[in-house]
Amino acid sequence: MKFEKYHFHIYFESNQLNITKEMVDKLSKLDYPEIGRVWDRPVGPHPTNSCQITVLKDNFYEMTEWFLNNRNGLSIFVHAVTGNDLIDHTDYVMWIGRSYELNIEFFS
Repeated sequence: MKFEKYHFHIYFESNQLNITKEMVDKLSKLDYPEIGRVWDRPVGPHPTNSCQITVLKDNFYEMTEWFLNNRNGLSIFVHAVTGNDLIDHTDYVMWIGRSYELNIEFFS
């Protein structure tokens, strides 16, 4: 299967909001990621605060390397975007940092 897009979700606790905002500010200086809202509460299947970053497949390796070097102790949940949210969040995933259990019941 070929993947055209990926989501990188920055996971953070409320006391890490400033670190997250600084990271998002750095990301905004790059010309390729699409940056979503910084949620200071769990949303969707995500069990903690998060921010979604979308990149095309051509930028996947660069974005992965960027997060490996700039995550400042935060966890990054990465998944492919196929159009099947359940499979995207269960079968086509990887973690940078600590992993979390997702609320996959959200997709029911």
